[in-house]
Amino acid sequence: MIVCVCKRVSDRKIRELTHEGVCSLEQLQACTGVGTQCGQCVPAACRALLEGAVQPVPVRNAAVLTR
Repeated sequence: MIVCVCKRVSDRKIRELTHEGVCSLEQLQACTGVGTQCGQCVPAACRALLEGAVQPVPVRNAAVLTR
């Protein structure tokens, strides 16, 4: 879903960035420009940022964890 229409940023992109270490609105704005034009998307962007921070990163190879 598109979170920021002005900058064409999706919730998926925001969650991907949280997995890469983005953990604040300021960092998200620096990476994507979200919330820097009209500002209407800031609440939705913050929700997506929080959702990305609390969801576990998928494990690619579960066999590695069992060793």
